[in-house]
Amino acid sequence: MYVAPPPNYADLFTQLDQDRLFDILRSGVTEDGTEYVHWDKLRHLDPPAGLSNEEWWFLIKWGRERNLRPVPLTDARGKRFSYSIPDLVFRQLHYVDQRCSGEIVMPEVVTADDQARQHYLVNSLMEEAIRSSQLEGATTSRRVAKDLLRSGRQPKDRSERMILNNYQGLQFLRDMRRTLTPDAVLELHRILTDGTLENPDAAGRVQTPDDDRVAVFDRDDGRLIHRPPPAEELAERLRLLCDFANEEEDSEQFVHPVVRAILLHFWLAYDHPFEDGNGRTARALFYWYMRTRRYWLVEYLSISRILRDAPAKYTKAFLLTETDDGDLTYFLIYQLKVIQRAVAELHAYLQRKVREVRDVERLIKGSSVFNHRQLALLSYAMRMPEQTYTFRSHAQSHGVTHETARNDLLPLTERGLLKRQRVRGTYVFRTPPELPDLLKAIP
Repeated sequence: MYVAPPPNYADLFTQLDQDRLFDILRSGVTEDGTEYVHWDKLRHLDPPAGLSNEEWWFLIKWGRERNLRPVPLTDARGKRFSYSIPDLVFRQLHYVDQRCSGEIVMPEVVTADDQARQHYLVNSLMEEAIRSSQLEGATTSRRVAKDLLRSGRQPKDRSERMILNNYQGLQFLRDMRRTLTPDAVLELHRILTDGTLENPDAAGRVQTPDDDRVAVFDRDDGRLIHRPPPAEELAERLRLLCDFANEEEDSEQFVHPVVRAILLHFWLAYDHPFEDGNGRTARALFYWYMRTRRYWLVEYLSISRILRDAPAKYTKAFLLTETDDGDLTYFLIYQLKVIQRAVAELHAYLQRKVREVRDVERLIKGSSVFNHRQLALLSYAMRMPEQTYTFRSHAQSHGVTHETARNDLLPLTERGLLKRQRVRGTYVFRTPPELPDLLKAIP
């Protein structure tokens, strides 16, 4: 992938004589606020009347420079990266604030109780673990991967190990403290890469001067697209990353929490401190930071699924930033679009589940196959798929005898609508994942 680097801003300034400079500045040309255009695209557009493309670019950079906010991350020349919050980003952040934190209106299938929330959270963690691994090269199908995570069996190959590691890493994030330390980042990386690296000793440690330093190459044409900082700097850069993550929101320069989470993602991916697994670790840090700042809906989103659908756009977001003087605004805009799309798709998915539950409930309520207690159990099970039942709990819920409870649950088991297992001498019943399809097939 090639992104054309812009003309040097300082060179453009020195090339303009004073009269021409004043003419350009008086032209009144500004960005329209709907797009944060890069030279790679602008060079092909028709410039405003009286301006060349280079002069148009100079005007755009002139307007942006005044609003840039530096961050501690530096490039190979020691120049600090920076970002701005144009109107486009303000709107995106407002969207995320409204839909990912605080009291959010969600379908009852999620908010009904803790078990419902846990069910959807586990499914979301599985989805992110699978898609993140596939983004990094895992070839296991989604169906096989979900069976791996649900069954608890041992992984059969490297791809399955990557998926299991990612799932365990996402669970580890939920227990990580609000304060980030280099040791915590190393432990997270160890969990994510255990048993998947060509050099097993590389799990959980940054590269050293004795290692062959990794670089990032284009998957299609093999072109070098990023050479990370030298290994000698990695320990200090990781410390600075943690310091940036731990800054309080009332510090001297306020950084919006969602912006900081995205910058942490970029920072670790840019430094590429590990032999492998840098992308997984960077995305995990994003999830961790968003969760610690109470953007709770993000736990239910699969960011990697969207990145996997268009990996070239993910790569290009990095290149746009690197080629334009380390302007992180490009990467912010891209990642915020990814979050917005993930939120929209989550809501669409949950609405489908709500319709599915209601459709099946209408079907079974019109059936003469089940008595009213069985109908109540099946309706509840559609909404709370993780719930378990016993003869005793069913009898107590409906005020019937133990024998009546047996006569309710055992026929459901015979139809495959409940699965039975013995736990410490007691029969425990739970519904299978395919319950909606089974109910639809009942005449």
